[in-house]
Amino acid sequence: MVVRMAVDGISVYLGSIRRGNKRRHPVHGSTFGPGMGEAMDRRISATLIRLWWTRSREIDAIHGRVEIIKGEDPVKATFIDRMRAKIRSHEDNIDRIIMAAIPALNPLKIRTTTNGEAIEGFKKGDDDHDEQPLSPMSRLFHEPGSNVYIVGIMGLKTKIQPHIFKRNLVHTFLNNHRFSSLQVKDKETGSMKWIPTQVNIDDHVIVEKLDPNMESSDKFVEDFISNLSRSPIESTKPLWDLHILDIRTSEAEGTCVFRFHHSLGDGVSLMNLLLACSCKTSDPEALPTLPGNIKKSGATNSSLWASLGVLWNSFVALVMFVLTALFLEDTKTPIKGSKGVEHRPRRFVTKSVSLDDIKLVKNAMKVTVNDVVLGVTQAGFYLYLHRRYCERDIGYNNFPDNIRLRATLFFNLRATTKIQDVTGRSRHGTWGNKIGYALHPFKIGPKKDPLDYVRDAKAVMDRRKASFEPLFTSFFANTVLKLFGVKVAGKLNHKIFSNTTLWFSNVPGPQEEISFCGHEVAYIAPSCYGQPNALMINIVSYKDKVTFVLSADEETIPNPHELCDDLEESLRLIKASICSSHTMSNL
Repeated sequence: MVVRMAVDGISVYLGSIRRGNKRRHPVHGSTFGPGMGEAMDRRISATLIRLWWTRSREIDAIHGRVEIIKGEDPVKATFIDRMRAKIRSHEDNIDRIIMAAIPALNPLKIRTTTNGEAIEGFKKGDDDHDEQPLSPMSRLFHEPGSNVYIVGIMGLKTKIQPHIFKRNLVHTFLNNHRFSSLQVKDKETGSMKWIPTQVNIDDHVIVEKLDPNMESSDKFVEDFISNLSRSPIESTKPLWDLHILDIRTSEAEGTCVFRFHHSLGDGVSLMNLLLACSCKTSDPEALPTLPGNIKKSGATNSSLWASLGVLWNSFVALVMFVLTALFLEDTKTPIKGSKGVEHRPRRFVTKSVSLDDIKLVKNAMKVTVNDVVLGVTQAGFYLYLHRRYCERDIGYNNFPDNIRLRATLFFNLRATTKIQDVTGRSRHGTWGNKIGYALHPFKIGPKKDPLDYVRDAKAVMDRRKASFEPLFTSFFANTVLKLFGVKVAGKLNHKIFSNTTLWFSNVPGPQEEISFCGHEVAYIAPSCYGQPNALMINIVSYKDKVTFVLSADEETIPNPHELCDDLEESLRLIKASICSSHTMSNL
């Protein structure tokens, strides 16, 4: 009712403007000139958009819950359908009022879908129509060996309503110029620019036609996502799409698969975009919350020895970086990719573990969650490689000594992980590719105490934190781009990445259950393809779970599910060691 009254008042005000009446403040009645009128128009336009978005999320949530009720109680289906018709009538009336008002401020673009349904999208202001150059980092992700796509897999707890997705994405994704612009290369200069274009939402939201009675839906979804990694997105449209798989699996009622070219932004900015389109299930008016950047209290150790330690660690990291760029390569293990691995399709598999189990280890060992995750990964690599070497050598334990196995470990260089608006114009600058990386060595070998894997990971991470390595790699990449161009920078990056074994990334997820476009989310699983490594591991937290997401080249790693099982077993062994130590201390 409050929303309706507000919209009615503003629509009357805008109607008077269209009829040529004198501009008058809608509250205190004073008149104002053209400049002030334009500012007022912009403020009212923003208010209308916020009202529409709030109303849309509420009604989308109602539609999602109606489907659940109908399935649980078919007797009420007729009554529910009648009530739904009334809701849709009310929804259309409010949409008509808001959308009729906004053209007075910024004209709408109306596109018709293949089903004949009118889809409305906001026209950007004049500033947004200026051609803007791609940033150097975005341009770098178009180079061979770095032509990377981000895949975001989202399982939903309710049946998917495609029309709700389309309507919401028009008013969220397309408000960000990166998602409504082409990336066009200048033939003369070789530079690339964002060219705004008119977007048909049906070109980007693809509803797959599936057999609801198929035998193995889990295997089908996995194969479908793997097939997406075989082809790029056409450059004749903005470089993103969404595939809707409305079929039940063991973990969800339906699955959405987002694809974004990495030039649009990194994992943190794209996670921000998805969460800005979401709300808490417990409170539809509230945005989800992400784990913040926690700063330790107390005085900072700024002694001479600490400063020298930072300089020394940074110097060692610099030397290893240069050596890797020149010739230093990881050991040829069963998970090290061969030349051209970036052009081969990927298999995406996941394994979720309890966040409480990880926190148990964290608190007992006084380390961070990231230390525990890296320790579990290191232990899992040993279990997997030990089995692969035994299989290759027909039962003989010829596990090599002194394996060099490193990950390109990515760091978020932003000052905040706060969820920003969907336009990407936040003053905090969260959009884009604001990342650095470090070369993280894993010590692969047997340990008498499983906790030693976590201790090793903590020791390495402490040195990384006490250095400028992530900042240096970001600065170095940008410097090479400016001095020698994108071709040289691309070849340098490819050399460094291919000389290591894997990519590793940790993306923070929402701390509570969320609803995306009116659909409750069961799980989130981001990953990548196109990188010159046979393996990438993404870690994402959601509610009370931590999910390991593996992107594996099947020619190199034909059984990625086994590696997932080894990661789960490693956490179990580490947790058991913690519980055993605690029991012994109480005797």
